[in-house]
Amino acid sequence: MAMAATAGSEGVRTGGMTAEERKVIFASSLGTVFEWYDFYIYGTLGSFLAKYFFSNVPPNVAFIFTLLAFAAGFAVRPFGALIFGRLGDMIGRKYTFLITMTLMGVGTFFIGLLPGYESWGIAAPVVLIVLRLVQGLALGGEYGGAAIYVAEHAPRNKRGYYTSWIQTTATLGLFLALLLILGIRNWMGEDSFGSWGWRIPFLLSGILLAVSVWIRLSLNESPIFQKMKEEGTTSKRPLSEAFGEWGNAKIAILALFGATAGEAVVWYGGQFYALFFLTQTLKVPGATAQILIVIALALGTPGFILFGWLSDRIGRKPIILAGFLLAALTYFPIFKGITHFANPKLEAALASSPVTVIADPSECSFQFKATGTEKFTTSCDIAKSGLVNLSVNYQTQDAPKGTPAQVKIGEQTLNASSPDFAKALPATIKAHGYPASADPADINWVMTVVLLWLLVIYVTLVYAPIAAWLVELFPSRIRYSGMSLPYHIGNGWFGGFLPATVFAIVAWTGNIYSGLWYPVIIAVMSLVVGFLFLPETKDVDITKT
Repeated sequence: MAMAATAGSEGVRTGGMTAEERKVIFASSLGTVFEWYDFYIYGTLGSFLAKYFFSNVPPNVAFIFTLLAFAAGFAVRPFGALIFGRLGDMIGRKYTFLITMTLMGVGTFFIGLLPGYESWGIAAPVVLIVLRLVQGLALGGEYGGAAIYVAEHAPRNKRGYYTSWIQTTATLGLFLALLLILGIRNWMGEDSFGSWGWRIPFLLSGILLAVSVWIRLSLNESPIFQKMKEEGTTSKRPLSEAFGEWGNAKIAILALFGATAGEAVVWYGGQFYALFFLTQTLKVPGATAQILIVIALALGTPGFILFGWLSDRIGRKPIILAGFLLAALTYFPIFKGITHFANPKLEAALASSPVTVIADPSECSFQFKATGTEKFTTSCDIAKSGLVNLSVNYQTQDAPKGTPAQVKIGEQTLNASSPDFAKALPATIKAHGYPASADPADINWVMTVVLLWLLVIYVTLVYAPIAAWLVELFPSRIRYSGMSLPYHIGNGWFGGFLPATVFAIVAWTGNIYSGLWYPVIIAVMSLVVGFLFLPETKDVDITKT
């Protein structure tokens, strides 16, 4: 291959990219953009999926189930990392990520064809979750393959810059998903889109899959892997070497707790949770919230390239740790600022109309729904989840054991065990000044976008250099397995369960901002572990086996 001498020798050359390098970056990035698009249209269209696949439960419960089905795709990503990481270290980078890309595209396409609950009954959500699991397994193998493939083609002094193009793909995939959905909604109207048009973005993945496979088939194998294969130094047992030998396993553990866990919560906090916060907490109309996010993403995405390039000069570690620190220090004021500028009436109601839940403490649960099958049906849990769904802050007051929970709003008190509680609560809350939804006329677009843009900048700080950092931490013979597992545990578990965890913390504490403690604490943990135990790697030789 034309690049083998350049990349394989780890030489430092000057000048721009070669034509072959541009082709490698373009093909790898384009395919990964499409995979992220496939994965994230599910989250973006969560309200429609809830309506069609979980129509047997109340709308708020249906949305939670939809989020947890979304999280199920994240939950299996580490298993995909093990399966496809092993294949990538044994048969090669190129063919492994071709397999994962095909699985992802097929899974997405069939979600677009899947009948809803009314047609198939319980089989519909079951098949939906199975397809989400297929997507999660595929994504568990795709990212590591693409990042390694690009890094193993790059000159030593440009690995951060070259792999930063891969790092843009998650954000660009989300951007593409939002843009297409907005365009289709505006083109066909809300009624038609809500009836059947929401399926179109899923069906388009069939075209994207064909384009991606065609482009990637033209690529050659990574020169470093090809060299190992010719010399017979590829690993025969990559999983045992990567995680059964303490020297390598220790690197994986430190990479998880000192890098990928923090990166995951900043990434999902700054992009996906920001969208959920706008739509579910601040009640900003879905299309408006998506436009706000799209603008912030468009303005912030160049940061990936900037910080990837900068990491080749000052190192991966200081840039990523700076992102952890900034997120930990500013998440609370930023999200409070988003409330102020996106729904000022809600902010005023939170300040002027205190609410108290009076309940037996033994009936109040920590409402974390890891699988969607957990039931929280006590009067205390009903009262708290109802208030959270209405974006109402509340205080908790202990009541004698066995006392049904009550909600006190101003001078009015509602019994949470009453049959008409579910109807009475929203009406009473509205009467006390809490808006049913954000008024688009009240939204300060400029300041809301600025705050959302800051969250995206934090994402670019922690995410841009991390592919190069992970590639450089592991020897080439076990690199696919070694980096994929900590990356996908961090992003699949720490990041994927962020919405459900945040909801549970908010319901437990009674404050719409308290769930932010989850990403803040994880970011601080990674800041400390990364600073103390992870090395700087920008000058290492990644050809070593």
